[in-house]
Amino acid sequence: MAYQALYRTFRPKTLDDVVRQEHVVTILKHQIETGKVGHAYLFCGPRGTGKTSIAKIFAAAINCESPVNGSACGKCPTCRALAEKGNLDISEIDAASNNGVDEMRELREKVQYPPVAGRYKVYIVDEVHMLSPGAFNALLKTLEEPPAHAVFILATTEAQKIPATILSRCTRFDFKLIPLQDLENRLKYVLKTIGKDYEEEAVAALARAGAGSMRDMLSLADPCVSYSEGKLTYADVTAVLGTADFSSTAELCAAILKGDGGEALEKCEEILAEGKSVALLIKDALQFLNGCTVAKTCAHGEKLLLLPADRYALLKSTANLAENRVLVRALEILAQAESDCRYTTTPKITLETAVLKAAFVKEDEDVTALAQRVKLLEDALSDIQSGAVSLPAAAQGQSFAPVSAPGAAQSGQAQSYTRAEEKPQAQTAKRADGEFPEEAPPDENETGGNLYLDSDYVRADKARQAKKAQTGYAATSSAQSGMFDTPFAAAQSAAQPAGGKTANAAAGDAKVTFGKFLRALRAVGNGVLFTICMDMESEFDGGTFILYTTKETLLNTLKRETNFPVVQSALNKIGITDFDLRLKGKEKDDTNKALDEIKEKFAGANITIKP
Repeated sequence: MAYQALYRTFRPKTLDDVVRQEHVVTILKHQIETGKVGHAYLFCGPRGTGKTSIAKIFAAAINCESPVNGSACGKCPTCRALAEKGNLDISEIDAASNNGVDEMRELREKVQYPPVAGRYKVYIVDEVHMLSPGAFNALLKTLEEPPAHAVFILATTEAQKIPATILSRCTRFDFKLIPLQDLENRLKYVLKTIGKDYEEEAVAALARAGAGSMRDMLSLADPCVSYSEGKLTYADVTAVLGTADFSSTAELCAAILKGDGGEALEKCEEILAEGKSVALLIKDALQFLNGCTVAKTCAHGEKLLLLPADRYALLKSTANLAENRVLVRALEILAQAESDCRYTTTPKITLETAVLKAAFVKEDEDVTALAQRVKLLEDALSDIQSGAVSLPAAAQGQSFAPVSAPGAAQSGQAQSYTRAEEKPQAQTAKRADGEFPEEAPPDENETGGNLYLDSDYVRADKARQAKKAQTGYAATSSAQSGMFDTPFAAAQSAAQPAGGKTANAAAGDAKVTFGKFLRALRAVGNGVLFTICMDMESEFDGGTFILYTTKETLLNTLKRETNFPVVQSALNKIGITDFDLRLKGKEKDDTNKALDEIKEKFAGANITIKP
């Protein structure tokens, strides 16, 4: 006898031999035992889950004279007659190749004839979703009211393509993917039956490759069994399937999660040099990273993944290299790369780009990457505050005295600091015209860039103006004593230059002054205020620098006691002490409104409006 593939040799012959699908098997058994057999059934679900096999078993069982536990006995005259090749009572139709109107009309004519050997004439229509609209219409009436001896079993993997008129006339059964453990047990049974030794890892690898399909798993096992002369090993399976070794995939994913793009690229090249395809490598990496998320988030991940202890330990250690959101972002990037590889002529470049993007997630523009960068900054600030990390070299040897901040005593939060040590004059001295050199912005530590609050710059600015004739700067005693109760009051005091003189810049080009103001505001490090002020307009009204906005919400934001000192200090830094924040057109509208009210109340009065 010619050799039969494993999936054909070990096709279930009875309902008890079917792997899982208990919800389908139980209902069909009860119908056979009670004789309540329907006229039309729809079996839908993924490929290789037993749809056609159960359809054949059910067709034989309803014709059997004495069924055993819902399956045909195989011994009665009817069972022997149905087992012959010339049997006409059970017909299998491939709808993919017989999808026209004429084939369905022919079926409609044949169904009128009674069965020859059994009680029912059964039509198994496989891949029924391939029928044309005309063929469905030709089948519709017969399917609704068939002869008493006719039973239709429709099988499909895409139930959504079947018209609702057909679906409503069938008893529907949805088949499920077969769990990994059941696939492994079935494969072990098959290998023992054919006398083939095996490694547990090899069986697990084939079961995972089957992805819930019994037929796919057995089809993949066939060449693997022929490839190895002795015991079926994991190396044999990976060689036949073309997948990367588990440890190699682990090294690649570890390099990605550590952020080592160079090592990740080298590992990719090493795996691809062995002849592995790009698509399979992406699939292996996705499966490994998915296992990492399960191991990291689930308390009993080993029960879900069903991996050997050493492999689960490797998966767990790799998962601990990164946070959950980094794992998820890497999965998203590689999943997108898997989709992109289907439509590109350079899949290797697509893979390498995805690997680098996943490794350099800190530079990614995704929200996850931004969150990662914020966390790194928070960790660095926490280390500095706790003393675990020393300050940068520019701040070495400087001491900082605490300054009271609003609500700090009540909340117990960390206090802000001002500089108490001297600093070379060359770094902070103003030019003769009262402006800082544009090529030398204020020191980040003084402006409060990463270490200090915005109000600290106000206090530092006051100290610079009060002691600009000296060789350095020292923290003001008033600041150390906490005389400024609010940042707004501190900014008001800081706005006054040394000697109590008015040091406002002369009226000049408002656009140039506005540009300098934006640069000073950006140096302070407040990106929100910088963005708000970019859309404002400016002009000089006599010696007063006016900032206009058309939105009252933005004006109120700038005048808050936490934001106004920042704006004021930025203007002071460029020599502007006399300024105003106004709502564009607001004063004129208020004046006109007031005049209208006066004219209405004093109709006979002579009112003169002076410019």
